[in-house]
Amino acid sequence: MLLTGRTAWWRGRVVVLVGIVLVALNLRIAVAAVSPILDAVRVDVALSPTLAGVLGTIPVASFALFGSLAPMVSRRLGLEPTLVVATLVSVLGEVARSTATTSAGFLGWSVIALAGMGMGNVLLPPLVKRYFPDRIGPVTAVYSVAMSFSTAIPPLLAVPLANRLGWRVALGSWGAVGVVAAVPWLVVVVRSATARAALAGVLRRSPRHTPALDSRHRGEGRVWRSPLAWGLAVTFGMNSLNSYVIFAWIPQLLIDAGFGEAAGGRWLAVVAIFGLPASLVVPLVATRLRNPFWVATAFVGCWVVGYAGLLVAPSAAVGLWMVLIGLGPGTFPLLLTLINLRTRTSAGAVSLSGFTQGVGYAIAAIGPLLVGVLYGSTGRWEAPFGFLFVTLVVLLAAGWVACRPVMLEDTWGGRGPADGSLPLSGDPR
Repeated sequence: MLLTGRTAWWRGRVVVLVGIVLVALNLRIAVAAVSPILDAVRVDVALSPTLAGVLGTIPVASFALFGSLAPMVSRRLGLEPTLVVATLVSVLGEVARSTATTSAGFLGWSVIALAGMGMGNVLLPPLVKRYFPDRIGPVTAVYSVAMSFSTAIPPLLAVPLANRLGWRVALGSWGAVGVVAAVPWLVVVVRSATARAALAGVLRRSPRHTPALDSRHRGEGRVWRSPLAWGLAVTFGMNSLNSYVIFAWIPQLLIDAGFGEAAGGRWLAVVAIFGLPASLVVPLVATRLRNPFWVATAFVGCWVVGYAGLLVAPSAAVGLWMVLIGLGPGTFPLLLTLINLRTRTSAGAVSLSGFTQGVGYAIAAIGPLLVGVLYGSTGRWEAPFGFLFVTLVVLLAAGWVACRPVMLEDTWGGRGPADGSLPLSGDPR
């Protein structure tokens, strides 16, 4: 029986919503599950300190490279099949690296796992655009929170699981999350073309729906010309740069300030926890604002005060500084929301998401390395924090461009036909 009308609307969207949340839960596991048990991994696979450092740079590099490729692949396969493939690739990488016996094998399979996750990062925003054009804020909020849990939960369970089952089982078992996440999308992909066409017809009748560009009128080659795209990409890059620096270097800063080694882990947990409220609230607020630049400004202010406190008087109110720094990355869910709010079509969202995250993660990759160079050459924190303050100024400038009420399709030249669309998986168009 065909799914039509309200039945198609809700049944189709429930499956997709579950799929979006489950994929979001899978997007950070390959990164977050390793660091707590890295010592055991290093012994068994002969991972030298240098290669362990390489392992730390692989996530952001993989997100940049494979995120940039996601629009091209989705143009050929469709959004939904590409997400299925990306999710299963991440599962393959996670499981295979848990069986690796050499450092090369472990690093290589880590790249495979992160390749799938990097593509998933890019594909979720346009899928929200496609299936939830009238619920962009709430759905983005839900999956942003899920991504936060994807970062927070694996480190809490990694050591207990490794102590009980061994690190290989503890690491490989996270592949189960990806397997479960792929199931709803397989359901979407294998639906009959007629049923999916009926669902698409209902979606197009939504008052908030705007049809996507046909792949014949794609804009991937023009997105780099858009000031909006560059504004989002640089804002994303500076936000991610600061986030990666925080998690890489805050423990060392606290040790230098006289705190014990265990304090770094505890305060980083505080940073992660206070990112959750922003993930939940910011998308809901952003969808109600014509220009949410003041939201970005508020989060930059949190970073500035938190950094200044750590630099000048780290022990005076370390809890307050960490709470403020935890709120700073609230720009991240804002940017995920803007990818959809600043595009008219799901094809535009694919292009903008791939460009924003590809360029953004490439920018972010230099952060921890440069902070390490500055700290290593001076032995003090003034120069690293000076660099971070400069990145926040750049973030504000780029954020002003990114938040302006302009649509991507209006900045990259000619548009596709009014009813053209990136095909639903299996759509003969």
